[in-house]
Amino acid sequence: VQLQASGGGLVQAGGSLRLSCAASGRSFDIYYMGWFRQAPGKEREFVATVRWSGASTYYADSVEGRFTISRDSYENTVYLQMNSLKQEDTAVYFCAARRAPLGVVVATSISHYDTWGQGTLVTVSS
Repeated sequence: VQLQASGGGLVQAGGSLRLSCAASGRSFDIYYMGWFRQAPGKEREFVATVRWSGASTYYADSVEGRFTISRDSYENTVYLQMNSLKQEDTAVYFCAARRAPLGVVVATSISHYDTWGQGTLVTVSS
């Protein structure tokens, strides 16, 4: 499976952006799709994930209530709607997919994912 992320850009604090990540290839065996981000000089961190079957979601505390992850199973696309953006949300955002079941564990770790897309830069200005 290949992942193509898009939708990044420059936005003022308080504004909104929607990121998209389209999966192609062997996308029928996806179990989770998630978003991670990496700010300059920092490690990559979990943002949100959605379980492909059932669409249950999970968020990092830092984005809970501001970001919404969703998926379109027909288009094999996952979205990240980001509202009330803050300067600390500035980062390169990466989408990722996991193509194996994980049981009751929520896929929040980098190691849970086996496929990564290229990053898309989100810059939030003051």
